[in-house]
Amino acid sequence: MRLLLLPALALALQAHAAPGTVIDNANGYTLDAKDRLLRFQSMAFDANGRIVAVGTAREVAAKAQGFTHVDMKGRTVLPGLIDAHGHVFGLGEIATGAELYSSTSLDGAVKTIAAFAKANPRRGWVVGNGWNQETWKLGRFPTAAELDAAVADRPALMRRVDGHAVWVNSRALALAGITKDTKDPAGGKIERDAEGNATGILVDAAMDLANRVLPRPTEAESRAALDGALAVLRGAGLTSVHDAGIGVAEDRLYRAYADAGKLTTRVYAMIGDTGEDFDRLAAAGPLKSHAGDLYALSSVKLFADGALGSRGAALMAPYSDAPHTHGLLFHDDAAMRARMAKAMKAGYQVNVHAIGDAGNRQILDGYAALLKQYPAAGLRHRIEHAQVVSPADIPRFAELGIIPSMQPTHATSDQNMAEQRVGKERIRGAYAWRTFLKQGSRIACGSDFPIESPNPFQGMHAAVTRQDMQDRPPQGWYPEQAMSVKEALRCFTLDAAYAARQENVIGSLEPGKWADFIVTDGDLFTVPPARIGRIGVLETWLGGRQVFKR
Repeated sequence: MRLLLLPALALALQAHAAPGTVIDNANGYTLDAKDRLLRFQSMAFDANGRIVAVGTAREVAAKAQGFTHVDMKGRTVLPGLIDAHGHVFGLGEIATGAELYSSTSLDGAVKTIAAFAKANPRRGWVVGNGWNQETWKLGRFPTAAELDAAVADRPALMRRVDGHAVWVNSRALALAGITKDTKDPAGGKIERDAEGNATGILVDAAMDLANRVLPRPTEAESRAALDGALAVLRGAGLTSVHDAGIGVAEDRLYRAYADAGKLTTRVYAMIGDTGEDFDRLAAAGPLKSHAGDLYALSSVKLFADGALGSRGAALMAPYSDAPHTHGLLFHDDAAMRARMAKAMKAGYQVNVHAIGDAGNRQILDGYAALLKQYPAAGLRHRIEHAQVVSPADIPRFAELGIIPSMQPTHATSDQNMAEQRVGKERIRGAYAWRTFLKQGSRIACGSDFPIESPNPFQGMHAAVTRQDMQDRPPQGWYPEQAMSVKEALRCFTLDAAYAARQENVIGSLEPGKWADFIVTDGDLFTVPPARIGRIGVLETWLGGRQVFKR
């Protein structure tokens, strides 16, 4: 991947030389506000990066006299894709830690961590990401003693694939002050052995016990992480992402990058919770647009519960494969509603992580009560993931105007354990995209990167086929809940833009909007569904500026 950024002088000369650019000979597709799939040959955008005309070559040429022309040579052009739920700095930080996403066994993971620790002797902590005991077929969580075998001389912390549990070694347990007498924090769980000793697994809120003694990244490290993430995102054809939970430090970097023209993907950020960072960031009110829609900070991310894989998702009835637990609600109803109300009162969109049916019900009940007190006024509140929802609660999304923000690849990644967790009855309300679409809900699609790949074509592949990238299962997992190709494109474009209240400026290729588009090596609408996830991005353009070329 290479970044093509023109310096300010070159941009000025370009603007002086021609009033804009026309792309010709394109196999172009876009959607419009009436949900029509439109084809086009040419598109013109002015020197400021706004679309002037879209249509046939003759129609566009009539409105773009004197523009510079670029031949697309029949390649497919699509609107820039939008990921409605990801973690940008987390994506960038992966490259600096032990990579466990590809590990297929506990023994292999331990060897990977040991090799990483040996190659990085000066690191005070050994940190990694991506382990999954389900993939290892372990039947249990790993232990601190097993991690000690890889790293004994320093603290070590490995984040689970879903980000809702950490695996720490004995040194890290000691530094965190976790003993047999340490109580589980509200909304969290310390896994213990038969004698009550901590085993090395901290779930959800209990992760804070270790995270608070983990050194924070320096600004140089954060800049490196952001640079790395932006390179991945523009290469994946993502022209906008919704960053699900940031603080003061991340906001400062985003503004600086936007002002300097270094944001090669637009960022719609959510403030993480309503604590001190919210108080500081919300002092001036919601930031709806900064630096030509490159950055916005007008929403808040809250957590209702944990994740299904670590059995932290809150269920109304016990887990089918662990009858001793219902999972965890992070807050009681009053405390959760206080957080939601604080954000609503300040004029922020509220986006709440809820995976289990109990978590989703708590948040829907909260919205039902609070929307009477704080009318939405176009804020379009959301539930992030909406993963396992009681069938009786799904219609409430439409009734309350709540957007389900969902990640198609979660279904295909979770198929190996989801039904074991919730059983055959509750699975009917899980990953239920068709049910939501049928009632008129707009689904904002994302990936939850780096938990899943940020590649949006893999997300569309999962949405259409209900299969993983190895084409499993052969007929798709609960295929009756699949989307059409058009619906999959819409949920990664217009409906994701709608969920950020940005559908008037991005999400489709229409006059007046930003010229955010991608050029691909395959036609989304003619390739076999099994090949959708293998479509590659050749070029990415943001606001009429080419920011990536393969």
